[in-house]
Amino acid sequence: MSLPDIGGVFGVALMLFAYAGGQLGKLEMTALPALLMNLAGSALVLWSLAFKFNLSAALMEGAWFVVALFGLIKLATKKR
Repeated sequence: MSLPDIGGVFGVALMLFAYAGGQLGKLEMTALPALLMNLAGSALVLWSLAFKFNLSAALMEGAWFVVALFGLIKLATKKR
């Protein structure tokens, strides 16, 4: 398994962990830990897609990244 593959798999694991944590009531989906896991996870998957491109996966991960980034910006501006 190549380094980009390992990064992509780790990214998927981060996003699934955040999602499962939210569904099980262990993570608040709009809180910093879940948002950071989703942002980092999607970034890692996007990075892996740079080596083996797949348009539908890139669109999904790009949207996931933007939503997580929006949530982080909203969280940062809310605290001010």
